[in-house]
Amino acid sequence: MRLGEFRFRPRLVDSLRGYTKDDLRADFAAGVTVGVVALPLAMAFGIASGVEPGQGIVTAIIAGFLIAALGGSKVQIGGPAGAFVVLLYAIVERYGVASLLISTFMAGVLMFAMGALRLGNLIRFIPVSIVIGFTNGIAVVIALQQVKDFLGLSIARMPANFFSQIDALWQARATLNPTAFALGAASLAIVVFWPKSYDANSANWRRWLARVPGTIVVLLLGTLAVSVAGLQVETIGSRFGGIPQGLPAFSLPQFDWATAQNLAMPTLSIALLGAIESLLCARVADGLIHDRHDPNQELMAQGVANFVAPFFGGIAATGTVARTVTNVRSGARTPIAGIVHSATLLAIVLALAPLAHDIPLASLAAILLFVAWNMGDWREFARLRYFSLSYRTILLATFLLTVVFDLTVAVQIGLVLASLFFIRRISTLTRVEPISLPADYAVTASGKRVAAWRIFGSLFFGSVTRLEQLLDPAQPLADVVVLELHQVINLDTTGLEALRSLYRMLQRRGGRLVIAEPNEQPLSLMRRSGFVDEIGEGSVFDELDAALTAVATERGAP
Repeated sequence: MRLGEFRFRPRLVDSLRGYTKDDLRADFAAGVTVGVVALPLAMAFGIASGVEPGQGIVTAIIAGFLIAALGGSKVQIGGPAGAFVVLLYAIVERYGVASLLISTFMAGVLMFAMGALRLGNLIRFIPVSIVIGFTNGIAVVIALQQVKDFLGLSIARMPANFFSQIDALWQARATLNPTAFALGAASLAIVVFWPKSYDANSANWRRWLARVPGTIVVLLLGTLAVSVAGLQVETIGSRFGGIPQGLPAFSLPQFDWATAQNLAMPTLSIALLGAIESLLCARVADGLIHDRHDPNQELMAQGVANFVAPFFGGIAATGTVARTVTNVRSGARTPIAGIVHSATLLAIVLALAPLAHDIPLASLAAILLFVAWNMGDWREFARLRYFSLSYRTILLATFLLTVVFDLTVAVQIGLVLASLFFIRRISTLTRVEPISLPADYAVTASGKRVAAWRIFGSLFFGSVTRLEQLLDPAQPLADVVVLELHQVINLDTTGLEALRSLYRMLQRRGGRLVIAEPNEQPLSLMRRSGFVDEIGEGSVFDELDAALTAVATERGAP
């Protein structure tokens, strides 16, 4: 990449041109709304990721601000996300919180580099079957992790492995807390059935209630129940001691190269997942506001956010679909709304942090169960029968591997499967068909036979067996072989070697290979590799008729 190709231009810069008071009012209202919505989610995702709830809020404040201020989308809201929960929890379990912070800011550097090198569009090459598979798998794992707090089970720390989690839950079944279960069930019912929308014909009370997020209602009622009724359930205060009243001081994580080397795969996983999730979210936002985001600028903003947040104890952040949709539906117009969202969270922390002491974990678990259900695209399972075997295999494999093992393994194997199915599909599209020749062109004056073949598709390592049918020992090979390559869209080195093998076999028999109508890419490779020089310039023709005429002339035909 040349230095002149680097471009760093946040959407905020363009959005401030012609910015009006009406825009400010709309952005302010939307930002406050989404900030209130983000509060319980930030705490819940922090806990689910294996860290303290305050770290989730810090992430939403700092990373959310940077993503809004520097991003390539007008309305995307960044922060801790459900997509990261499985991965981050596994890192904390295996390496510890300090290593998670190191891995996060290294992932931030990697994401920024991806954006600076203009690799944002490459994320679109991730097959949708993989995205749906790991998203649904993450939803299942998130839901499973919430069973402990939802039922009030006494488990010191949930393991990261799926089967170990099932065993731990089963072993602790006798410790079920009926009070916690009742509170969790009530919280879940409120979140599910709370009014989600309103219209002009709705009653005034319903329109007012619909403006209040159900998650906030659950948070307030749950906290009130614990404070007033003295319910014996686990709370943020009893487990974590509450949340800090303000932002933590800037501090450097303990960094050493030995630890960094062990975190290579977790770092890559955070970077790739953050990139995929943020750009998918940005595309959702584009559809809602009929806009087009800058994927490279978005990646750079995500990189800065993930690099900076760990210095304040924050965890990995990315674009969040639920909060972004809330932002849009609340009237957001520019990135100012995302900045207001972060300011709202900061104001809540500064003013109301002590009240978080009595927030019941059963209520937060109910919120995450609801998030997990909405996160998954469950209808896709019912529609699998309508899709190809490759699509079904990739989706189900990615889903099961995410649930049973981890996200990294799932995506790696999913990509391998997708590549193999793609290779198989493209290879089946490659055809080699004989061209019928007039009788006077089929045999030379000396009795040598001439055959012409037309090749369709891509001549690459996955399809060279199609060309090898010309070399079948059971079939007599013509002395002069003419290959029409007008329909060959791509030629790789393996395909080139197959052509070279065909040429050398013909040469040993005193025969000849003729190439007709090659496209630009195959011809370029044949020239650069020296293959054209090997067979001779006189054996390459721009038109099939010219090739056949030349062969006919050599044998003395009219």
